[in-house]
Amino acid sequence: MTTLYFLRHGQTECSRNNAFCGSIDSELTQEGLAMAEAFAKAYVSTPWKAVFCSPMRRTVLTAAPLCASLNIQPEIRDGLKEINYGQWEGKPPEVINQEFHDDYLRWSADPAWYAPTGGEMAMTIAYRAMQVVEEIKQLYTSGNVLVVSHKATIRIILCSLLGIDVGRFRYRIGCPVASVSVVEFTSHGPLLRSMADRTHLDEHLRNLPGT
Repeated sequence: MTTLYFLRHGQTECSRNNAFCGSIDSELTQEGLAMAEAFAKAYVSTPWKAVFCSPMRRTVLTAAPLCASLNIQPEIRDGLKEINYGQWEGKPPEVINQEFHDDYLRWSADPAWYAPTGGEMAMTIAYRAMQVVEEIKQLYTSGNVLVVSHKATIRIILCSLLGIDVGRFRYRIGCPVASVSVVEFTSHGPLLRSMADRTHLDEHLRNLPGT
């Protein structure tokens, strides 16, 4: 049985400020780096088969402590990138609502089929991200595989696996920074074992604002 662990990257300036960050290649904050170290310490004893990772700096840096402890290289996949938010990049929702009001309303109502201004629809992310999931399932028919990705992308993957309308990903699935969601692929299909777990973080890291 294959088990996928979906890990969202640690804190960035954008996540701390609740700003949209898709194609911006942001760094982790010091707290974000601490989150990555905490994950590695908690999960280093898990028998991993592989680590797959988005190519963005924030995900690569989140995977780095565990990969260093295991002496393995992450498998980089573009399909695990975050949504490209187009002209909304780096801006908080209240600013976007003012500057791109009609587009923001349409996207908020159904992000599956409406894209941020100049960005990507959720269905586009579902298509490319699920290709990576299928690749992993074919390569590893059993064992644990870590997937380090992004807030929206992980939520879209979970919706796709669990039969939830992708257009509801923002309203049905939680995914704070450095959280882990676990899905087992059983004979009956994907089984959600845990969602948005952050018990590997200490109280200070769990309670940081804007994550």
